[in-house]
Amino acid sequence: MDATGALELADDAFRNRAWTSAADRFRVVDELRPLAAADLDRAAQCAYLIGNDGECIRLLERAVAAHLEDGRSASAGQSTFWLAYILSSLGDAARAGGWLARADRVLAEENPTDAIRAVRALLTVPPAIGMLLGGDPAAALPTLTGAREVGLECGHRDLVALSGVGVGQARMLLGDTHAGLAVLDETMVAVTTGEVSPIATGILYCAMIITCHETYQLRRATEWTRALGDWCDTQPDLVPFRGQCLVHRAEMLHLHGAWREAMEQVRLACHGLSEPRADPAIGMAHYELAELHRVRGEFSAADAAYRRAALAGHEVQPGLARLRLAQGDLDSARAGIDRALTESTSLYHPRMLEAAADVALAEGNVVSARQFAEELEAVASQAESTALTAMAAHTFGAVLLAEGDPRRALDRLRIAWRLWQDLDAPYACAYVRVLQGRCCDALGDHDSAVMEFESAATAFRELGAAPDLQQLQRYDPRPSIPAGLTAREMEVLRVVAAGSTNREIAVALVLSEKTVARHLSNIFTKLGVSSRSAATAYAYEHHIV
Repeated sequence: MDATGALELADDAFRNRAWTSAADRFRVVDELRPLAAADLDRAAQCAYLIGNDGECIRLLERAVAAHLEDGRSASAGQSTFWLAYILSSLGDAARAGGWLARADRVLAEENPTDAIRAVRALLTVPPAIGMLLGGDPAAALPTLTGAREVGLECGHRDLVALSGVGVGQARMLLGDTHAGLAVLDETMVAVTTGEVSPIATGILYCAMIITCHETYQLRRATEWTRALGDWCDTQPDLVPFRGQCLVHRAEMLHLHGAWREAMEQVRLACHGLSEPRADPAIGMAHYELAELHRVRGEFSAADAAYRRAALAGHEVQPGLARLRLAQGDLDSARAGIDRALTESTSLYHPRMLEAAADVALAEGNVVSARQFAEELEAVASQAESTALTAMAAHTFGAVLLAEGDPRRALDRLRIAWRLWQDLDAPYACAYVRVLQGRCCDALGDHDSAVMEFESAATAFRELGAAPDLQQLQRYDPRPSIPAGLTAREMEVLRVVAAGSTNREIAVALVLSEKTVARHLSNIFTKLGVSSRSAATAYAYEHHIV
């Protein structure tokens, strides 16, 4: 096959997003004759998208030289932008800065055509994003706004999209959530219609999802996570965005109660982000894995995953404090969350405040818990976020209950439950229902308390939230049961009465089947019955269920 035929095959594969095949075809062409500058750019994209960063960098360096040799400074500048982006993502900031400075110098000597103006504006985006991520959105916003305006004037779609996401993020960080979301939504239209390059598409999806998570726009995060997943699924050999995509999928599955599926996704992400080199998102993956282990009661596994997240440089709070709280180590929980509160950015602060209030309540420090709840409520009142409003209402309800005001607490908790229900967050809903049950019990409405607790228990069993199910037994308002049944035997009897098999009981209560059988034998003896149906009848007659 000659070079022309091989290039046609490479073109077809590139258009069809068959990145591995396209990379192989471009390599064949390059062996037959040196690739032209534009083909070097496309070959570099393929190499990056299949995870071959070293090859991508070599191809982009050649592309820059080839464009300059052809007298195309603007094209050389655009190749330099992607070269600098990839070097920065690999931690080689100095080398990336050198390439950007060189490109800016070359472009400064050219006549300011639209193409030159657009690329010069593109080169200002990475430093501005650096300021944004460094905590100075006010300084970053003018540069990003100017770059976006140039992109719109010159018709440079990648520039408009990349700078637009930065503008939206900066405005949201500065407190203008409505304007920020409007820019982000407009920007993502170009992504979903295929107007931007493949690498930019993946970057923008991930940036949008991260922004939605960090600003508690969970409904949008769910929508964009699904869109990113669909985009990744159309390109099976795609590498750079699949691992991070799996983490975001796991976070949304976790929120929506599909914990087993979330665990599968995040384990795939941990593997994918570890090879062929450690991705910066690996810490995020280990943290999400730790969170899933924690809520399932797998405390040793959670501890190990938090440690791996910390080694990767990821903040382990508030998750680790919640783990220590579940383990009864209040001192460590308090120390961890206090440290995180002083260091957390405005984006993560609400999660820290929520956890700090929970730790304070566990310590019996209601005064501090109220302070954290009030601060969280103030943050939520300034944001346009259903999730933040739910968090604040939930936390304040718990504080009011601890202060001995169950009626007002119940009002706040009803609001929280409706909002979590609207977000399809079954674990948060169940957690709120436990508090609602405690309020009803304190008001003397024991029947409603029982129903709230039963609803919460059902949700916890379905989710696999063993620690919460165990904790729930402390709040059972029903009177003690005759026949000398222990608390655990009562718990087993209730599940038997629901029609569960021994195996199902073992899974729900985190017991072995042998232990379940022993409990049943004891129950039958104490109740003076010989069958499950008779035990069930006894349970209903004595209002155990």
